[in-house]
Amino acid sequence: MSTIDILDEHDDIDGIALIDIRSGDRSTPFEHRVEPVSKTTRAIKFLENQPDVQISPAAVRRIAFGAVEPGLLEDARLERHRVETGWLTVITYRAYTLLLSPAIENDRLLDKAHYAADPDASDDQRVLAMPTAHGTDATLVYADAMDDLLAAIDRASMRVRGNNPQEVGRRIVERPLTAVPATFLNPGRHPDDDLNIVDGNSRWASCTAGIKVPASSINPTTASDLVQLLPSHLMRLPLAERRDLVREIVKGAHGDINAATGTSKAARAKRDQAAKLLNAMTVPVQVIVGYTDDNPDMGMRRFPVAVRSLLMRMNIGVKPFDASSQNGVTAEEIVTALFDSGELGDNAQAVRDVLLGRADVTDAMKSLGLNPAFRDLRFTYVVQQLTRKEPRLNAIMAAKLDKRRLQVAHRSGPIVELGLRSYSSLPKETMASVRTALDTGCLWQALTNHEWTVENIDNDQAVDDLLERADNDDIPARLLLGVIAMVTLVTSGYLLAPGGSAEQIVGNIKVMRAGVGAVIKTVLDMKEGRQVLADAIKRIRADQRPRWWADGHLVEREKWKGSDFNAHLRLAANHGFAPEGYQNDPTATELEDKALTAFQVSLTTAAANLDDLIAMRKKNGTDTELSWIGVEPSFRQLNFMGKDLARISEDEPR
Repeated sequence: MSTIDILDEHDDIDGIALIDIRSGDRSTPFEHRVEPVSKTTRAIKFLENQPDVQISPAAVRRIAFGAVEPGLLEDARLERHRVETGWLTVITYRAYTLLLSPAIENDRLLDKAHYAADPDASDDQRVLAMPTAHGTDATLVYADAMDDLLAAIDRASMRVRGNNPQEVGRRIVERPLTAVPATFLNPGRHPDDDLNIVDGNSRWASCTAGIKVPASSINPTTASDLVQLLPSHLMRLPLAERRDLVREIVKGAHGDINAATGTSKAARAKRDQAAKLLNAMTVPVQVIVGYTDDNPDMGMRRFPVAVRSLLMRMNIGVKPFDASSQNGVTAEEIVTALFDSGELGDNAQAVRDVLLGRADVTDAMKSLGLNPAFRDLRFTYVVQQLTRKEPRLNAIMAAKLDKRRLQVAHRSGPIVELGLRSYSSLPKETMASVRTALDTGCLWQALTNHEWTVENIDNDQAVDDLLERADNDDIPARLLLGVIAMVTLVTSGYLLAPGGSAEQIVGNIKVMRAGVGAVIKTVLDMKEGRQVLADAIKRIRADQRPRWWADGHLVEREKWKGSDFNAHLRLAANHGFAPEGYQNDPTATELEDKALTAFQVSLTTAAANLDDLIAMRKKNGTDTELSWIGVEPSFRQLNFMGKDLARISEDEPR
């Protein structure tokens, strides 16, 4: 049968060599041969008797059945790899490509997936639930329906085929893939276990990109037409049938080589495509077979976290994640670490579920006293939980973000990605605009300086009561009002990223070109501003345009678009609310306050830039110290700035 469809791009006289992958006697001509099942018995027995191999008999069988040379597993050396929470035990061997499956994850698509936390999310491209730990085995457990898992795996595999193609076929794959045993709680009619890749999906996808098999090889009831082989096809097959499919493909490729004799271009092309197929049919793989936590009391609970840590490591090279997806992965690592460390309070499971947003949050939100129908309340809860100032929480966040000290700006990325999971059904263009606005800076320092909680503000009267307390200098109430208003305005398109034609809209008067958080913070300090923000929450929730403050009361601006409201809010942040917009120059005190804010923002930016430099040096392996000549001006400037600031500041409280 014809098993591969590769364009004949080259007309090499020598053709493509079939690479010998044997480790033993090479005196006989090489023919790739799938060993009989009887050859795996001793390997299975050896692995089952190793105390450091903490996987099920079914997983051991998959390893032995998938090995190109199962005899080499009979005395295989187990290795230990260090991860953040403990040690992973791995075994390395050469495996048949088709007896491994791609990663079960949406991690490359976290910023585009639909989340259960969004009441309007569709089932299309729904994000998967995070895997849980097995009670005793080094195995990832997946609770999603098998059809959802298979659809996600196919999507991810097709994406990496296009985004990060690898040169496979003329050479064999030499860099090992990493796989982990997985088990499925809802397999339906499919096998309930597999070996899934956590590092090397691009290599696997390129190995299988051109393979086509008769549909009858996958489903005997279908026609014999050739179809593109997908991961879901393989994962539907029982292990023995999957291995038989590999044998059939290998046998067919060798048959093509032997049958295509002669020197014609057609004969050479047929031999070449068969050789490329056989060279891509095996890959080196290290399979995680055990885990030892640094805290013995944790058992296997943190095994998924240990495996997940490989994800970020594998994406610093050829094809890194988009920043938003990276922030999503980091955010999930932060939440999981906080949960494992007992930093999420008495109702930790509900808090974790609400923060992650992957599963239905209805019951979890209710248990926290929040109305699950209000997406802005969940986003606000994410902000509150990840801006708390507890030392242990901050230490965990700093470690996950790879920061020496945690600045308010550092929290923004993970908060945005978790918060936006309540809005994952927004149109692609709208989501891009919202993410851009929030990424410019959605936090302000007071959120971490003060303790505040999220109340169930789910009706107009609750908003009015919150406004009354905010007007009476209740700082927690003021912060809560500000965050709900910011989320509501940004996600509805009434508060945008700085830039564009804002100044032209308001008559070429200077507006505040800071992040959305700074705008909200400034407006929140004005009585008229709090009126506008509270009214905006109520009206946008009712699918109405927000009103503006003019002539001492709120008025409708029917012709205003989102950009008009944004421009006037930024104008008010700079110049206050006058009866008809800008009329009075800011006072000297207001100018001084703005100058101090600008100075403090610049310090935060400078500290973040220094952290980025240190992280860059760490990533590049740079250990040479910077020359004093190069850094002396910076040291002098910092010294002078410290003395100048001390002259105009109160003494530090003792």
